[in-house]
Amino acid sequence: MADPGAVLVDLRDESEELDALVADLPAGRWADPTPAAGWSIARQIAHLAWTDRQALAAATDPDAFARAVAHALAAPDTFVDEGAAEGARQEPAALLAGWRAGREALLEALRAVPDGTKLAWFGPPMSVASMATGRLMETWAHGQDVADALGAVRTPTARLRHIARIGVRARNFAYTARQLPPPAEEFRVELRAPDGTSWTYGPVDAGQRVTGDAWEFCLLVTQRAHRDDLPTLRAEGADADRWLDIAQAFAGPPGPGRAPSGKGGGAAG
Repeated sequence: MADPGAVLVDLRDESEELDALVADLPAGRWADPTPAAGWSIARQIAHLAWTDRQALAAATDPDAFARAVAHALAAPDTFVDEGAAEGARQEPAALLAGWRAGREALLEALRAVPDGTKLAWFGPPMSVASMATGRLMETWAHGQDVADALGAVRTPTARLRHIARIGVRARNFAYTARQLPPPAEEFRVELRAPDGTSWTYGPVDAGQRVTGDAWEFCLLVTQRAHRDDLPTLRAEGADADRWLDIAQAFAGPPGPGRAPSGKGGGAAG
């Protein structure tokens, strides 16, 4: 299990990197569309702010969070989108200020959670490290949408290791989310980290293997790029090849993914 303190530092740094992209953005540009259909830059930030508030409630106000879960159960198809849409209607300055305040409050609350505590969530209860890792993944993924909308190129960092780990651990979920039986055998995954070292998962002698760049793998499992645009990712074995078509690191139903750009690569930054 990841060290909660280290993950919280990485979550803060990931949030600050995204903040730098939008901090000086003219108000009119917050309505710019992002690659996620129907999602403006404002809606991307509003979604992060809304989810941070839910996580804060889970850590500090169980009764309020229980009410949020009841709402989610009553409107499972619209609950999350409603929260993002409402926030996106704010003035950009207010939205930005609220996101900043909310994420700082969440970091403070998660630091104060006693060791070993499991936090309620919309799925299974989560440790502080898992909660922070999930927030980091979402911040990175929605931040990629914002960066793409602005034509910004982000430098891959070691923080990707958290997202890669979720992507690997969520392998079976990607199958069950599509009502497919997960493969019985473990896969070997070997990723090239931003510093040139390797991040490896699974048995070294596995017959099913995935190799490639960690940045591209993270784009794939967060469905921020189509497989055809990620030229370093390679699969050995039919099951591993199938996984690269359906991989997802996020909870919930399978997303539509991204269409291929037709450029045969270049999505990686």
